[in-house]
Amino acid sequence: MKNKKKNNSFKKFIAKLHLWLGLGSGLIVFIVAVTGCIFVFHDEIKDITRDYRKVTPEASAYVAPSNLQKKTKSLFPEAQPGMVVYQGSDRSAFVYTLINEVPYHIYFNPYSAEFLQKENLENDFFLIVEDLHMHLWLPPEIGKQVIGISTLIFIFMLVSGIILWWPKKRKNLKKRLKIKWNAKWRRLNYDWHSVTGLYISLIALFVAITGLSFSYEWMNHGLYDLANLWQEKPEDQLNIQIESANYSEAAMDIALAETLKLKPGDEMFFVWEQGGSAPITTGSYPDALDYDHQSNFYFHPETGALLKDHDYSSKSAGMKLQEMTYGLHTGQYFGLIGKIIAFFASLFVAALPVTGFMIWFGRRNKKQKNRS
Repeated sequence: MKNKKKNNSFKKFIAKLHLWLGLGSGLIVFIVAVTGCIFVFHDEIKDITRDYRKVTPEASAYVAPSNLQKKTKSLFPEAQPGMVVYQGSDRSAFVYTLINEVPYHIYFNPYSAEFLQKENLENDFFLIVEDLHMHLWLPPEIGKQVIGISTLIFIFMLVSGIILWWPKKRKNLKKRLKIKWNAKWRRLNYDWHSVTGLYISLIALFVAITGLSFSYEWMNHGLYDLANLWQEKPEDQLNIQIESANYSEAAMDIALAETLKLKPGDEMFFVWEQGGSAPITTGSYPDALDYDHQSNFYFHPETGALLKDHDYSSKSAGMKLQEMTYGLHTGQYFGLIGKIIAFFASLFVAALPVTGFMIWFGRRNKKQKNRS
C-alpha cells in the first residue's frame, strides 16, 4: 500500500510539472515545431520557385573564384565579396557579400560567369523562418537561450509524458497504444495527445537533442567528446600560423583548382579567404546541398601552397558527428525519407501543446461547472 501511495504521489507531482511547464513553454514549442515543418523542404521549394538555382551542366571548368568576386565588385561597387560557393555541376555558384552592411548572395553561372540573381538574405522567406525557429526573431544571444531552455523543458515533457502514459496494470497496455476514434471529442483529444506523444517520442527526443547543439556550446562539445569517447584528437586541431602574408587572388584560384583535383568525385565546393593571418579554407561535399561528409583543405594566402589536408576520412568521429548535426536535425542526412519523417514528427510535435492545452482547458471548465 505504501508503494502504491508513493507511486501515486510521484505521478501527481510529475503531472503538475508536466502541466505547468507545458503551459509555460507550449507556445514556443508550437512555433519551433511549425517553423521546422516549413524549413524541412526549403531546398526543394526554392528549386521549384527560383529558376536561377539551376544551370545546364557543361564539360568546361568552373570560372575561377577570383573572377566571380571581381564581377560581383564590378556589378555592385559597394560590395565586399567573401566566400564563393559552387553548389554542383547543374547548379549556380554564388558569392556571399555585404552591400551597405546587408548580406547578399550574388548568383552566377559557374561556367560562363553570367550574372543570374541578387538575393537579399535579410528578406529571404526561409531564412526569416529559420531565424524564428532558432531565435524567435530576438537578438541571437537571447533567442538561443529562450529556445534552448524551451527545448530542455520539451525533453522533460517527453520523458514525463511517458511516465504519465505508463499504465498501472499490464493488461491495460494495449488500450493505451490505441486511439479510441469513436469516443467523444475530449477522450479523442486525450488519446491523440498521449498516444501520438508516445509514438513520436524517440524521434522528437533525437531532434530536440541535436537541436540543442545549436543553442549551447556545451552540447556541441558534449557530442564531440561522446563520439570520441572523451579522448584527445589532435588531428582535428588546425594549428596553422602564417606570418605577414600578402593575399593573392591567384592563391584563391589555386586553392580551388587543387581541391577539385583532391576531390574529383565531390559535387559541392566552397573557397573562403578570411584575411589577416588565416589560411585560405576550402571545403568539399560529395552531394549538392548536403552539408555532411565535409573535407577541408587549408592553403597559404600568398602562394596557394597546401598547408593542411583534413579529408573527411581523417576526421575524428566527434568532428564527423558535429558536422552532420544539421543533417540529422533536419532529416536531410537520411535523404527524402528522413525529411518526410522529420516533417511529420514536427507536425505531431506542434499538435502536442495544442491538444495538451485543450485537455487542461476542458478539465478546468468541468471543475468550474461542478462547483457552480
